[in-house]
Amino acid sequence: MDATPINFHSATPLGAPLFGQLGALSDVAAQKWIALHDAAAVVAALAGVAPETPTAALTGFAVAIGQAPHWRRELAVQGIEDLAAIMEPGLSALIAVQAARGDAAAPAHALWLEFTAARDALLTLALPLD
Repeated sequence: MDATPINFHSATPLGAPLFGQLGALSDVAAQKWIALHDAAAVVAALAGVAPETPTAALTGFAVAIGQAPHWRRELAVQGIEDLAAIMEPGLSALIAVQAARGDAAAPAHALWLEFTAARDALLTLALPLD
C-alpha cells in the first residue's frame, strides 16, 4: 500500500459525477467537498463501515449552499477548510498505520465519526431559513 499522504488541495475528485453542478459554491470549496467524501470513503473502509449511499443533501450541497445567504456560504467554506484540516493528517496517519501492518480500525472509526458529525453540521447550513 502506498503511504503517500493525500493532498486535498490538489486531489483529483473521484466522486465528481455523483456531486452534480459545482459552480454555485467556489470551485475550490466544491472540489474539496468532493475530495473529502472520497477520503471519507477510504476512512470508512478502514473502519469497516459500510459505504454511504450519496443522498440528495450530499450531492446537492454545493448548489444549495450557493443559494443560501452570504454568511452561510462563508461558514460553509470555512467548515470545509476545517474538515480538510482534520481529515488530511488523520488519513495520513491511518495510511501509515496500515503500511506498518497495524490495526487502523479503531482510529479509523473515530475519524469516521468526527467526519460525519462535522459534515452533518455543514449540511445544516444549506437548509432553508424558516
